[in-house]
Amino acid sequence: MAELRYRAGKIRDPRVHKVGIIALGSHLENHGPALPIDTDAKIAAHIALQSSLESGAKFLGIIYPAYELDEIDHGVHVSLDELKDNIINTLNSAKKFLNIEKVVIVNAHGGNIPILTELWHIEEKTNLAIILNNKVITSEGPHAGSGELSMAKVLGILNEAEVVNQANVNEYEEVGLYGFKKARENDSNIDEGARDVEENGVYVDEIYGKRLFSLSINSVLFDIEKLLDF
Repeated sequence: MAELRYRAGKIRDPRVHKVGIIALGSHLENHGPALPIDTDAKIAAHIALQSSLESGAKFLGIIYPAYELDEIDHGVHVSLDELKDNIINTLNSAKKFLNIEKVVIVNAHGGNIPILTELWHIEEKTNLAIILNNKVITSEGPHAGSGELSMAKVLGILNEAEVVNQANVNEYEEVGLYGFKKARENDSNIDEGARDVEENGVYVDEIYGKRLFSLSINSVLFDIEKLLDF
């Protein structure tokens, strides 16, 4: 077997080869008329890839399925158990072929956050140290709102002709999760986001989008440093 040159190339630390970065988003959910249905997946993949390029950690690709709360019906999602099993199988495959020991999961879909309750089980079944990074979710604001629009502008996936219609919450109830009354009753943050879109509309700011990406990528890089010290 060839002796691999783990110090070759631009890397922060040779130990980073033991760290994998994988994206987790959603491929099949409505985001209003200006954004594609796989917006979350593309945002997560961009953050994960850029973090890999800057750190030298292994880019593991993207997890396909996504979870969502029952009271939010704006796409095609799977059960939490199915998502958990898929993550376990995907990470075990990466561990087998790429010799990783630690993983950062870059999550860009709010509906996936409950997987945090299953993280211990995923670590147990994979024997990997795992961090679930939700920074972009906590920073971007309402679903399909100005934050996602601005990041989509950076990525080149925004239909700018439809931005004027994006805040029509009566037709596009998923924007700000405006039309999902039960979810708004159960979560004050969701309700606040819905009210914000209804009252203030949305906007596109490429500089804002770049800042959101920079904030999220730096957060992942910090998680990688934590794993290197673990």
